[in-house]
Parts: sequence; structure tokens; C-alpha cells
Amino acid sequence: MWFVFALLSAVFAALTSVLAKVGIEGVNSNLATALRTCVVLAMAWLMVFITHTQSGIGSIGRKSWVFLILSGLATGASWLCYYKAIQMGSVSKVAPIDKLSVVITLILAVIFLHEDFTVKSAIGAVLITAGTILMVL
Repeated sequence: MWFVFALLSAVFAALTSVLAKVGIEGVNSNLATALRTCVVLAMAWLMVFITHTQSGIGSIGRKSWVFLILSGLATGASWLCYYKAIQMGSVSKVAPIDKLSVVITLILAVIFLHEDFTVKSAIGAVLITAGTILMVL
């Protein structure tokens, strides 16, 4: 089931880029990001209440709070940079560079989470990097 959600994530991320490029025209990129974030926030809380998981907030530990906050800050920085990039450049070039996050995530997961780094992972990372270069040039 994780694969279905991952695939849907990719589809919605693609839609996000195209819709944002049209919506950001004539709008400050920081303001556009803030507006988009309000919609994301409302949607996320709606899902919490629909799934009746709001009672779990009290059981979140200190470590989880710290890392969720840090993750939120990283997400915010990513979105601000992404919106500025698509405002200044073409989505067809910005999106592939943004997807280099897959390679960076792989490296960080190996270093900090001690996840496996296999020959297959290395080949995939090289191919993603090469594909990004080809798409951007």
C-alpha cells in the first residue's frame, strides 16, 4: 500500500508545480507560499479530525516534537525556495533539480539513519543525477 501512496504523492507533487506556476504569476513568492501553506495546514487538520487521531497529540514525546519542528522548518525553507525558483525559472527545469532531493535523502539516510547503501542504490542515485543534468541542460 505504501507504493500507491508514494505514487499518488508524485502525481500530486507534479500537479502542485504546474498549478503553482500559473497561480504565482504576479504574486510575491513568499506570499504565495504562505497562502498555500494555510491550505495545507487546514487540509492536514481536517484529516486528523476525520480519522479521529487528535487525541494522540498528548502522547507525542519531546524528541518527536523537536524533530517534527525541525522537519517543518526544513519543509518551509524548501517551499519558499521552490516557489521563488519556479517564479524565476521554468517548472520543467526547477522540478528535476528539486527532485535531486531523492539523492540527497539517500545520502543523509545512510549517514544519519544507517540505512543500507547498495550497489543498486548507488546506480539509481547516479542515474537520477545524470537524468537531472540532461533535463536541465
